[in-house]
Amino acid sequence: MTRIETLSLTDGRQLRMTVAEPENAVRGGLVVLHEARGITTGVRSLVKSLAAEGWLAVAPHLYGEADRVHGADVHDQVSRLSGDAVLEDTDVAFVWLGQQGVSADRMGVVGFDLGGSVAMVVAASRTIGAAVTVQGPGILEPLSDGLPALVDVAGELTCPWLGIYGDDESEAVEKLRDAVIAGETASDVVRFDKTSDEAWQRALNWFDAHLR
Repeated sequence: MTRIETLSLTDGRQLRMTVAEPENAVRGGLVVLHEARGITTGVRSLVKSLAAEGWLAVAPHLYGEADRVHGADVHDQVSRLSGDAVLEDTDVAFVWLGQQGVSADRMGVVGFDLGGSVAMVVAASRTIGAAVTVQGPGILEPLSDGLPALVDVAGELTCPWLGIYGDDESEAVEKLRDAVIAGETASDVVRFDKTSDEAWQRALNWFDAHLR
């Protein structure tokens, strides 16, 4: 089961977070960054699935009061995203995990679509244990004025990062792979069928290996 936590921030805002806890011992904590449409059924399912694997999972609602958006509103919401605001919200989620007893080296971040792009930005600017990006766009061109192109932050990764993309992705993915390999972290880009169970297992294995 998931629940909603609402936290009051120092700037007067309130941040809502979808949370799921493991039934047994907590292996670590994962911040789940939602897709461009917001907190969808798929995002909630991912949060629950990670909790079932033993992770304390928390998904900050990056769009504020708009939990979910549709149609043309999706592009408008993404284009208005501020890198600073997104990092502030993920920071709050990491602080919350710390308050639950999760140490920084057992914290990770994972995201799909928009969230995958933001996960890489987080991995390049925060000290955490590991990160996974699934289908993160904005590789060569930023998704918004407030977010960098992923290839531009690939050399700044501060933790092990795994990028998972589909087999039909463009040459941009190969450019991202080259930029990541040239960095100093134990990071990689892999390609799978978009619905592959193997891709899901690879992501879980990445956290198993690096969050200890």
